[in-house]
Amino acid sequence: MNIETRARLIFGIVVLAGTALAFGWHLITARRYETFEILTADSTSGLIADSPVEFHGVEVGRVKKVALVDPHTVKIELSVKRDAPVTRATVATIIARGLATRGFTGYVYVALEDAGVDPRPLTAPPGHLFPLIPTAPSQSVTLDTSIDAVKQNVQLMTDLAKSVLDQNSVASLKRSIENLKKVTQTLAANNEKIAAIMTNGEHASADVVRASADAVRLVATAEQASSLLKPLLDSSHDAVTTMRLDILPQTYGTIAKLDRLSTILERMAVEFERDPSVLVRGKPAAPPGPGEKQ
Repeated sequence: MNIETRARLIFGIVVLAGTALAFGWHLITARRYETFEILTADSTSGLIADSPVEFHGVEVGRVKKVALVDPHTVKIELSVKRDAPVTRATVATIIARGLATRGFTGYVYVALEDAGVDPRPLTAPPGHLFPLIPTAPSQSVTLDTSIDAVKQNVQLMTDLAKSVLDQNSVASLKRSIENLKKVTQTLAANNEKIAAIMTNGEHASADVVRASADAVRLVATAEQASSLLKPLLDSSHDAVTTMRLDILPQTYGTIAKLDRLSTILERMAVEFERDPSVLVRGKPAAPPGPGEKQ
């Protein structure tokens, strides 16, 4: 066997040994990992093969394949360690972080989390080769999406400002500023007068306080006077009551008697005027009536 034949034989042995080692390593690796599928209708921009797969923040596998199923659905195959706690409660979310979703330190990965308490293992549904992990809406926390959101908000604020601050509103605002400026200048020019007015107001308030104190003292004096007049008023009331109940009835009786006496005297005066002899002889007796004896 010449040197060239031996070299070829050695090369073939090395290739066979390498192939056997690679096949053995593949078998060992395949036994350590399990394949899962996820289907999503969200955009998977930036997610490529060999992207990391994390379970509650810990890396447990890699993305094997990203393929388009139809115009609205993307299928993603995941290679996950067999000791990862993937159950029927597990939910997959595609998350993008970094400065951008693709390139420039962009970081897109698949996050697995438990969203329930079902500990049963996943099984392949009918029509699928691998167990299917349900998905949650994608999340994008990248600088480009944040800048885009800020840009949209700024644009909305700009449009709102343009709609509010039209020419008429700006003119009115300018007039209001000018009027405020004039008021400020007027107040500054009349600062001394305003100070004098405030001083006079302080003096007037002091006078009002003193007048209030005098009014309080006057009210107190009136109360004292009313307390002194009360006994006199009570006595006057008693006197008026006595006069009304005792003196006035007696007075009315005396006046009535005097009235009758004056009537009798008037009749006597008339009789004396007619017959003066009545004063000596007296008044003759009245003639007897029918059936009476004299």
